[in-house]
Amino acid sequence: MQKETENNIIQRVLSGDTNAFEHLVLANQKNVYNLALKMTRNEDDALDLSQDAFVKAFQQLSAFRGDSRFSVWMYRLTYNLCIDFIRKKSKQSTVSLDYQDDDNEVSSFEIPDLRNLPEDSAVRKEMRKTIEQSIDGLTMDHREVLVMREITGLSYDEIAETLKISVGTVKSRLARARMKVVETLKEQGTYPENFRLNT
Repeated sequence: MQKETENNIIQRVLSGDTNAFEHLVLANQKNVYNLALKMTRNEDDALDLSQDAFVKAFQQLSAFRGDSRFSVWMYRLTYNLCIDFIRKKSKQSTVSLDYQDDDNEVSSFEIPDLRNLPEDSAVRKEMRKTIEQSIDGLTMDHREVLVMREITGLSYDEIAETLKISVGTVKSRLARARMKVVETLKEQGTYPENFRLNT
């Protein structure tokens, strides 16, 4: 959804057409839920938090200035709710990098391009396991940037705005996170020659 469309819908909601808010929910609910799930690693918690995020967004919609896209505002709001939730549970959350593929099979999120690897399920399974373990071992600062970039597809500017950090810090944390993953793969002996990371 384009920023102009988002702003038009917001104006309709603020003018009394509260049903129009459903358009914003439908456009953002998948990414909001996915972000909550990556941070909490629990489907029920992610569902509750994503619902809370939209309720809070509706209640605070008049405070939305329109400087950024509504979707970015939602990411920031969801992220803050998740952080508060994690802190209240007094434990550090790790990010689940599972996703459902076209065959409805749950697999671990893959950073490297595995298309040219041998069609060996054992090789692929071991690679996925190692990648997930390496990302789970990242610090929260590095993991959250990696997830926002690789999972939700946010731009550097959007990540910076969401986390209230500079674009330079985003790039630095992302580079370190990626390098850490590569180092872990090398240590495990599972670093393929065609390993590539998105830029």
